[in-house]
Amino acid sequence: MPAILVTGGAGYVGSHTVVTLLEQEDIDEIVVVDNLCNSYRHDSDKKPVALRRIEEMTGRTLHFYPIDLSDQKALAKVFENHKIECVIHFAALKAVGESVDKPLEYYQANITGTCTLIEVMRKYNVHKLIYSSSCTVYGEPQRLPLDESHPTGQGISSPYGRTKYFCEEIMKDLCNSDQKWQIISLRYFNPVGAHPSGRIGEDPAGIPNNLMPFISQVAVGRLSELMVFGDDYPTVDGSGVRDYIHVQDLAVGHVKAMKLFQKDGFSGFRAVNLGTGTGYSVLQMISAFEAASGRKIPYKIVNRRAGDIAANYADVSLAQSLLGWSATKTVDDMCRDTWNWQSRNPQGYKC
Repeated sequence: MPAILVTGGAGYVGSHTVVTLLEQEDIDEIVVVDNLCNSYRHDSDKKPVALRRIEEMTGRTLHFYPIDLSDQKALAKVFENHKIECVIHFAALKAVGESVDKPLEYYQANITGTCTLIEVMRKYNVHKLIYSSSCTVYGEPQRLPLDESHPTGQGISSPYGRTKYFCEEIMKDLCNSDQKWQIISLRYFNPVGAHPSGRIGEDPAGIPNNLMPFISQVAVGRLSELMVFGDDYPTVDGSGVRDYIHVQDLAVGHVKAMKLFQKDGFSGFRAVNLGTGTGYSVLQMISAFEAASGRKIPYKIVNRRAGDIAANYADVSLAQSLLGWSATKTVDDMCRDTWNWQSRNPQGYKC
């Protein structure tokens, strides 16, 4: 049967997209590869907890391979075992701040891993790819909101952002060299929230690098206080402003992107923003989470974090016109679902 390969499918955005894919009647088989660097598996289990819960939630079975994209032979075996027709590529290291401290690890994992995946895809004549990109490719915004015509690669403040930019450039060159390729790069803004069931959500390894899991872990007592990186940005309250998007909306965006492959005449590379079009500050998000959870979130203002910018938010008109997609969930939904996940799973998947 035709299958969709999801790299990094046991991670945060990947797992929520897998749920949405399994809910589609016209999708026969889902194959997940993940090196488990940011997901959890019990020693006695073959599949990570997130994927096991997804099977319970959907009543469907998926295939899982615990491999790293650097292992070309193991990856090729996956293509031999399944009739892969499309790849959704999430697998990557993703923390902006950490990438400043560990640039080599980020270039190795994100760029080399992507090239290895594309090489194997080409070998097995698979030319449809949805890439998990990022608004960081825009660098320091020259204007807001950010649309897809905004320059990329200029003033990118972190190695993480540069890996996403370099991978997009590689994909553009690939499409220019061979018209069989169909690649959609989805430039996420800031994914937050969790599945409304509370069974899967964001569970980062170690101290969270992103705002919402940090807030929610403070709320359940795993961490003592939140660190707010900077209060002197030229924003509404001095804290950084971001376009937060519910992970469920993001998952639907991937399904919509897959349908674009079915349209006559589509080929080459296309980048599309996925966001809400509205920016919220860190302090505004803290307030919204306090209202959703009924918990006070203690926080401390500290110095700006390397690699951060003052503000960004998306122009999402292309996603609406090209994919027929727009975000439907509010900041209140994001905070409520995050709290539902974290309060039900105070230790994440390790409970």
